[in-house]
Amino acid sequence: MKSLNEFYDSCRDAEDFFKFFDIDFDQKLLNVKRFHMMKEYGNLIKRGMTNIEGEGKTLDFLKFSLLRVYGDYVNGHSPSAADVWNMYETGKLEGCSSCGTSSTGTGGSCGC
Repeated sequence: MKSLNEFYDSCRDAEDFFKFFDIDFDQKLLNVKRFHMMKEYGNLIKRGMTNIEGEGKTLDFLKFSLLRVYGDYVNGHSPSAADVWNMYETGKLEGCSSCGTSSTGTGGSCGC
């Protein structure tokens, strides 16, 4: 069984995360969407890690989160050009917790 220390020591590039968890991935999709996938993966684990206890459950959560984000992109999720530009223009790299699009309005929700 792999450990959290191995996860932290071996995962540097997007491909490393998939290889660590033995998840097959489309290299072409990853080449095009890596920034967005890893941003959403980071946001997802940042929100969820505070509620996870134990190394095994943490590793399961990290794997599930990667599968969820990757699955969204395999199924056609793609941020709009406006969302991408807004992230760079405002310096805010936060997205909707449900769909990953840039948040709008004062409520912090995109309305999805």
